[in-house]
Parts: sequence; structure tokens; C-alpha cells
Amino acid sequence: MVYRKEYPRPQLVRKEWLNLNGAWQFEFDDENAGLKEKWFKKEKKFGRKIEVPFAFQAELSGINESTFHDWVWYRREVEIPKDMLGKQIFLHFGAVDYRAAVYVNEQLAGTHEGGHVSFSFNITDYLTGEKESIVIRVEDPSTDETIPRGKQFWLEESAGIWYTRTTGIWQTVWLEAVHTTHLSKLRFTPNIDSGDIQIEFEVAGEYKGKKALIEISFKGSKIAEERIEIFDSFTKRSINLYNRQIFKAGYHHEGWNWSPETPNLFDVVIKIIDAEIVIDEITSYFGMRKIHTENGMVYLNNKPYYQKLVLDQGYWPQGLLTAPDDLDFKKDIELSKEMGFNGCRKHQKVEDPRFLYWADHLGFLVWGECAASPIYSEDAVARLTREWIEIIERDYNHPSIVTWVPINESWGVPNICNNEQQKHHSLAMYHLIHSLDPTRIVISNDGWEMTTTDICAVHNYNHGHKEELEKYEHFKHSLSTKEKLLMSRPAGKKIYTEGFDYQGEPILLTEFGGIGFKIGDAAGWGYTSVSSEEDFVSDYERVIKGVYASRTLHGFCYTQLTDVEQEINGILTYDRKPKCDLKEIKRINNLWHIDTVE
Repeated sequence: MVYRKEYPRPQLVRKEWLNLNGAWQFEFDDENAGLKEKWFKKEKKFGRKIEVPFAFQAELSGINESTFHDWVWYRREVEIPKDMLGKQIFLHFGAVDYRAAVYVNEQLAGTHEGGHVSFSFNITDYLTGEKESIVIRVEDPSTDETIPRGKQFWLEESAGIWYTRTTGIWQTVWLEAVHTTHLSKLRFTPNIDSGDIQIEFEVAGEYKGKKALIEISFKGSKIAEERIEIFDSFTKRSINLYNRQIFKAGYHHEGWNWSPETPNLFDVVIKIIDAEIVIDEITSYFGMRKIHTENGMVYLNNKPYYQKLVLDQGYWPQGLLTAPDDLDFKKDIELSKEMGFNGCRKHQKVEDPRFLYWADHLGFLVWGECAASPIYSEDAVARLTREWIEIIERDYNHPSIVTWVPINESWGVPNICNNEQQKHHSLAMYHLIHSLDPTRIVISNDGWEMTTTDICAVHNYNHGHKEELEKYEHFKHSLSTKEKLLMSRPAGKKIYTEGFDYQGEPILLTEFGGIGFKIGDAAGWGYTSVSSEEDFVSDYERVIKGVYASRTLHGFCYTQLTDVEQEINGILTYDRKPKCDLKEIKRINNLWHIDTVE
């Protein structure tokens, strides 16, 4: 059985591609002898099999081992389909954790460092036209705390808030055939105030004399067509959407905007044309969406918008970081919306683009986060910076993403309160992301010890058990007003680090709750615990009412969507079974009204 058969790059889709998921040869290289012994040679056979795209630690990989193996090798033979021959062949990887070296027919095609984003190599010159040998060497240092690892533990057995590691290929691998002249990058920037969509694209290969045809449709009706002479490898063009026949006929443009309530998307086809022959064609989409902060509130499409988010770790029992099926992403979003949440914070993980595809199409806000390194070092800074550059390049076009979170709870900057170098790192990440993406909100250090930030993002799990009345009253009191919230130290940490203070940004409670409720044989922990469905609903309502009593909070993120390994503090079990009637969660979430916020 081949898992994850869908086209993996939803924002730039072509018809000619070959999915390489499935059975690969596999080998551990615990002595790190593979390079010296030239395991990339065709005569070398590996003794194991693995199901790609699952890491060897995952059950669905067919190996299911959690012991340390810092060097692993993959091998597969591939026949290029006849209709792809004569074109440029690219080998794509959704994500490989952590360092990858790719060999094609015994030749090094390229290397990549960074475990969470996509990369590709043009392998045309290495092909023979017969059976092609693809070999991948992966290095994933199990105990190196300077690499961005997120929730992946540096010990062999998961514990506390730390989960099973992921080594090697964990997203789809595929081949793609393109003309020598083809679209290589695509970027959409919407402006709902003017009604413009700015389209930027790059063309690889010989572009002189070529044309680009851009067709934009909305709900099946073509509303714009632009034919552009290509004079450079980079082209930028703004197209006004509101000054169209459909708008003139009375379709108000606000009905075109993207939001969780109205996830409207525009379909795009871009063709590269040479002498009236289409030599490259891609399909894509965009949403007209604006996010900004003003008057201490978050605005979506120029209207105040209260965010009801749920913390989503993005783990599955059989696949770990890899969703077994594309519909698993859809299911998580649908269950979240069923509970009255309008978005999620993807925690310590850069999620598969297919999740973002479903978030775009179903209407679900996403806070994009990256795996952190546990400690600070100059190497850790460089690695995190490189990953963020690649994250934004990959995910810029998704309208569902409204916020970037480069640092969480001072992970990777443990001494930020009194260390100027670490303060500069926080500031550098904030400004770097804004320099790459001026369209979204950026949080400098989610939880506490913030520097310059667009949202004051506070974590507070101090709601106590229902019998701890004094503790609960203190929880409500600390959230009740702006002054009390800014003076609070819920984890013994200042809300802003030394030298920085509140500048009027919206205040959101971005981690809280975590009510533990054991179902069946599950064993683990929560920040507080209950023993029945009735108590779970009652305690959830108690905690949410404490949040809604605040006169200053403009949104929240509840911990968490599902149980994960030893954490049993999800609203759903690890295998996505509801712990209670989800209508009750929605009823409680819907107790809020905008008039309660200052």
C-alpha cells in the first residue's frame, strides 16, 4: 500500500509527476561507515525496507524503533515514464530530518540541511534513461540540542512535554517533469483595500520571446486574463479584481474576501507560452485576506476579530509527524471548527502544505511556528534563520496563515532576560520575518520575556483544580485588566524582557488549559485533571469563563486539540476520538461576545 498519494505542493501544481512514496530499501549506519564504504554505489544492497514517507520511529514505516540511529540510508530504483523523457526532471522532497545528501546513479546531486521544509534538485544530467538509482544519506544527531528539533526529545524515551523523534524522510518524495523554460517561483500578495492581487513569478531557463498567460477565476467564472511579455527572469504584475464585470453587476467585493466564515478562494492558471505553444502550465489559488493590529485589537479584513485558537501539535499515533492520510488533516480542522475554534497554533512544527491547503479551503486561521532548538548558540541562530527563510518562501501564499511565531517560551534563548546577544536574536528574527513577509503578524517570543512584538502573547496554566478556589480567583484576577495582566508572572517570568515594555499591541492568552482526562488505558498527565466526561465539560467551562471575564484579552489558544503520547490533556484522544460531546465545547466557546473586550 502506498500512503499519501495526493499531489504534495498545492500552491504550484503540475500534471506530470511521479509519486515515489512506498517501499524503499533502508539501512542503519550506526558506525557512520557508509560514506567511506560508498554505500551510494549500485552494488550496495540494504538489508531493511521502509515505507516512505514515514520515519523509522513510526509504526507505519514498518520498522517502529525509537532507539538512536544517527545515520540512515535509503535506496530506490526508478524508471522515468516515457512521457517524461526529454524534459527536465526534478527530484522533490517534502521534508527530510535533518541533513540529507542525495545521490542519483552514484553521483551527488545535492545536499540540504533543515528538517522541516521542502527542497529539490534538478537531476536531469545524472539520468541514464534506464533504471535510475536514487540513494539518500540522512544524518540526524539525536542529542545535538543546537538543531531546531521542537518537541523531538534528545533522550530515547519520550517524557513530559517531549515526544518521539523523527529521523529521515517524513513527507512525500516525488519526481516532476518540466520544460527547460518553466515557472520556478510564484508569490501572491493581496490588497483588499485597493482590490489588487500582486503576482510575482520567476522563470527558469530561456525566457526571451516567451509570454505568460494568467487566468483568474472565482467560483467557476473567469474574471481576469492577462497576457504578459516576459522580459526578465523575474516578473511582477498587479491585477485589479474589483473593477470587473461581476463586481459591476452588483457582487460586492467584501463577499470575495477570505475568512474562516467565508473561505473564498480565487483559482489561478499560469501558462508559459512559446510561439503560441504552451510549454509550462501550473494551477494555483489565492485568497483576498488582510490581517493587522490596531487599537489593541487584531483585525481580519479591516474588522476586529476575536481569535479562538486551539494548540495543535500535529502528531499521529501511527505516523508521528506524518499524517497517514491527507484526509487526516481535513478531519482535524473539521473537528476543531465543530468545537467552535476558528484557528490553530501549529506548535513547534512546520506543518505539511497539505494541512495548509485544507485550512485555506475550509476556512481556518493558522499561526505558523517552527521547531526550536533547546539551547542558544551561534550555530543554532544560523540554523533557525535558514529554516525561517525557507518556511516563508514555501508557505507565503497560504491565506490561512495569519501569524508567524519564531520563538516560544524563550526556548533557544534561555537567558534572554539578561543577555543582550539573545535579545538581539529575538529582535533579529522579528525583523527578518517582517522583511521577508510584510503581510502578517509576528510574535517575538510567545509566552513571556517578549522583545518587540506585534501581539502580547501570554501563557498561563494557573487555573487550578475546581476545589482550588483561591487559585482560580487569582487566575481570573491576573487576566482581568491590562495592568494586572502585564504585571503578572504566570511562570515566574516577566511578560516583557528587560529593556522592553508594552506598546499597545493586542493581548492574547496563547497557552492555557491543558485539562487532563484519561480515556481507556491511556496513561499520562495534564496541567489539572478530571475523571469523568461531565467533569471535563464543567472544568472546560470554568476555565473558559475565567478567560472570557477578562476585559482586555482579544483572543486565546487552548491547550490542546489531541492527546500526544504521554500528554492526555487533549479535547480529543490521540486517535481523534472526542472525550465529550463536542457540541458542549462549541456552546462554551460561543459564550464570548465582542462587547466584553475593551
